[in-house]
Amino acid sequence: MSLLKQLFIAICLFLVVAFTGSFISGVENSREQLRSQLRSHAQDAATALGLSLTPHVDDPAMIELMVSSIFDSGYFATIRVVRIPGDEVVVERRTTTTPDQVPRWFVKLVNLAPQGGDALIMRGWEQAARVEVLSHPQFALAKLWDSAIGSLGWLLLCGLVSAILGGWLLRTQLRPLDDMVQQAQAISRREFLSLPKVPRTPELKRVVQAMNQMVEKLKTLFAEEAARSEKLREEAYQDSLTGLANRRLFDISLANQLIASEQNAAGYLLLLRVNDLGGLNQRLGGQRTDALIGAIGEQLKQLLEQPSRSDWLASRSRGGEFALLAPGLVGEDAERLAKQLSDALENLRQTGASDCTPVAHLGIAAFRPGEAVGQVIGRADQALAQAQSTPSKPWERLDDFNTLPSQGLNDWRSWIDDALQKSKLQLYFQPVVECAGNGKLLHQKVLARLLDPQGEAIAAGRFLPWIERLGWAARFDLAMLEHSLAHLAQHPQPIALSLSAATLHEAASRERLLALLKAHPQQASLLTLEADERHLPPAAELERLSQAIREAGYGLGLQHFGGRFSLIGNLTHLGLSYLKIDGTYIRAIDQESDKRLFIEAMFRATNSIDLPLIAEMVESPGELAALKELGIHGAMGRLIGAPLPWPNS
Repeated sequence: MSLLKQLFIAICLFLVVAFTGSFISGVENSREQLRSQLRSHAQDAATALGLSLTPHVDDPAMIELMVSSIFDSGYFATIRVVRIPGDEVVVERRTTTTPDQVPRWFVKLVNLAPQGGDALIMRGWEQAARVEVLSHPQFALAKLWDSAIGSLGWLLLCGLVSAILGGWLLRTQLRPLDDMVQQAQAISRREFLSLPKVPRTPELKRVVQAMNQMVEKLKTLFAEEAARSEKLREEAYQDSLTGLANRRLFDISLANQLIASEQNAAGYLLLLRVNDLGGLNQRLGGQRTDALIGAIGEQLKQLLEQPSRSDWLASRSRGGEFALLAPGLVGEDAERLAKQLSDALENLRQTGASDCTPVAHLGIAAFRPGEAVGQVIGRADQALAQAQSTPSKPWERLDDFNTLPSQGLNDWRSWIDDALQKSKLQLYFQPVVECAGNGKLLHQKVLARLLDPQGEAIAAGRFLPWIERLGWAARFDLAMLEHSLAHLAQHPQPIALSLSAATLHEAASRERLLALLKAHPQQASLLTLEADERHLPPAAELERLSQAIREAGYGLGLQHFGGRFSLIGNLTHLGLSYLKIDGTYIRAIDQESDKRLFIEAMFRATNSIDLPLIAEMVESPGELAALKELGIHGAMGRLIGAPLPWPNS
């Protein structure tokens, strides 16, 4: 029972005891007062009647007349005249009237007995008779009953008003306790909330101030760890001049993109090389040449601003050499992108050089998952060499058409639309396990395959870029969610499902998603939705979405985390279930110390708010062993288990 309820009940009990005592005391005092009045009334009547009957002591008729006249007033239970000596009753009048307006239980409870009085009738100096009078309590009982009802009503009214005011006062004074409970619960959900309003009560004021100080200290520690981790990431994977990725991160990303995985898509690699960098240094000076390189970097950054390109990577290898990794890009779009970039470089040439030679040349090469890194790099270098040897065009494209899909946009549109309409969707599941112990299953990651017109299951890496291009990502998310909820109804086991950028950014898509979630509360505890770090909406929208998902009973996690580590400072308000570390930072972590340092810093930052970390794309026993040493909570990847359909499905 809450402290508020206990105090409220205690106050109510105190009021009941106090008012009950006051009521009983008031009734008792009234009864004693009425008893004295009855006794006095009886004695006065007896005395007056005795004096009145003295002249008529020997006249029975007159005695009876006078007794009857007094008795008929109705205030007496018994009046009788008894002769002395002998106790002969001369006249006696008695009533059997009972107070009808007073309940019998009250009469018995009060027990107000009739009170008597007597007086002597003299014949000269001789006692002739005795008058005995008993006052009837009916009128006293009626008055006592009315008084008791009025007193009880007043006390009940006072008690009710006191209870209401006391409850309101308690709730007002103890509201800081509720706020502190919410603050403590928020900390357990990895949210740091300070209470802006400090109570006036000194005891509560000290507690609230201490809680706020603790929260601010946790915020500071978390921010320091996040800043340290972000600095390590920048030093290890970011080019200091342009702010792009460095050659190291490019090599890791390309190797990961070429892994034969369900979610890896084919695409294009663009290599850009500035012409005659040494000559530019001599003609323009080092400062202007650096500005030119920085401007090229800005042009590449602008290419990545579109949400559909969030998984692209732009990097500077060395000097004037740049690379753009564009998974999901198709041939026609690759040529359009090359022309756009060439035009932007032409503008730079007009402001940065005096001759008519291109500022840079582009080599564009296709790739697909499963190819060797050297094969793709060699193809891109060949395209770059051909571009440098062709004065008429500053870029060249090389494809391996035997390895790339031959379908066009219309083909993909027709069969993807048909597959979504007819629910030609298969769910595949990849296990996510604990790193420590016996590898306890945490959940299953849900992946998708669509059936083409021939009934062949197409991996997500092939059709997801086309879904993005067609603008059907939110539609695909809803279809996946419906299938996942139907699967949970038959096989209740924890699963995780990814959300696309369209669902996260479009208000209408979010509303449809939340409506579907709220319609299936039974599966809420078994499903965690995952947002891509590269696709996150603005902080305010993300916080509202996270709160709505958690209010519906579902969990929210982040996947592919690490590229924007500065975001970690905003995670304290989201109540996330976990973070999944991008496989770029996991690959060969047992052999590369800088990756280990970065993951250690990330672990310290997230461990301070009790946020579990799960590693993606774990490919070797050495990587798994390193993750165990670092204390990472979970892992997934080909080493743990490949995506498979549900057994017997």
